[in-house]
Amino acid sequence: MQANEPVDALVRRRLRELRAQRGLTLAQVSERAHIDISTLSRLESGKRRLALDHIPALARALGVSADELLHSAPAPDPFVRVEPRRHEGLTMWELSRDASAAGPRVYKMVVEAGRSEPPDELPSHEGHEWLYVISGRLRLVLADHEHVVSAGEAVEFSTWRPHWFGSFDGEAVELIAIFGPQGERIHLHG
Repeated sequence: MQANEPVDALVRRRLRELRAQRGLTLAQVSERAHIDISTLSRLESGKRRLALDHIPALARALGVSADELLHSAPAPDPFVRVEPRRHEGLTMWELSRDASAAGPRVYKMVVEAGRSEPPDELPSHEGHEWLYVISGRLRLVLADHEHVVSAGEAVEFSTWRPHWFGSFDGEAVELIAIFGPQGERIHLHG
């Protein structure tokens, strides 16, 4: 509980947090708790006072104990701790936490010096990619065009275009990449 936070404000905040964490709509919680949706909306927004008899029903609807609903959630660990993953000359550390299956993911990547020649057939897939080079120079092949991306430069492109990236001058490249699950499959699993 935050310092001097009234119980009803705490429960409103926890109700919104727990509902969002579970991906539930107001209608779903309303149905589960057997509370009218407008009442639930007013409870969450503070336009209606919370009654003690609401707490057990709301806790059950959210799949928590009444105690969990009445107490602040522990502060989540802000650090993202992952093991690097390696595939075909790329080492990747995921920097995003709990990304949804369809949402973008952020990676720190190191492109090994030996990854300098594209395959005969360039992959393409649904989505977009965004790359920011931290150090080194990146060789980016987009269909029949080739680009050199230097440290401090960013590129963004549709991955429907056949594409590949590697080292330009035989030195490792460090970069930040943002791509969706399709890009993750291509870069980590081939």
